[in-house]
Amino acid sequence: MKPSITLLTLGVSDLERAVAFYRDGLGLPTKGIVGTEIENGAVAFFDLENGLKLGLWPRKSMAADSGLPMQQATSALEISLAHNVGSNEEVDAVMGQATAAGANIVKPAQATFYGGYAGYFQDPDGHLWEVAFNPSFSSL
Repeated sequence: MKPSITLLTLGVSDLERAVAFYRDGLGLPTKGIVGTEIENGAVAFFDLENGLKLGLWPRKSMAADSGLPMQQATSALEISLAHNVGSNEEVDAVMGQATAAGANIVKPAQATFYGGYAGYFQDPDGHLWEVAFNPSFSSL
């Protein structure tokens, strides 16, 4: 296997609310909700850097497609998504944008053990995002 992730899909409880958060609140580009004419097909895709896409798909649709039951317990600690930026000030700016969009700040940005600066927020569905400046990531 050649590891390459091209799409990250988040299961959401309210697709329109989630699209508004990511599009209007965080400013991610999207064509909006597509596939509404297909049962369990409504989804939204957002263009990220380097060809990566973020998908938002209702949990009930993901359950129907995968065959897993909806009753499975979820936890914000199953996965976190990280957005690395180039400075402490950029971390603060993104955290402020997330706050204004309605995110739940779970850990305000602060100095890290690795010499960087980071904070965490949750989107309206509880998905955990880290916003970080890591000085050893010189390619950012």
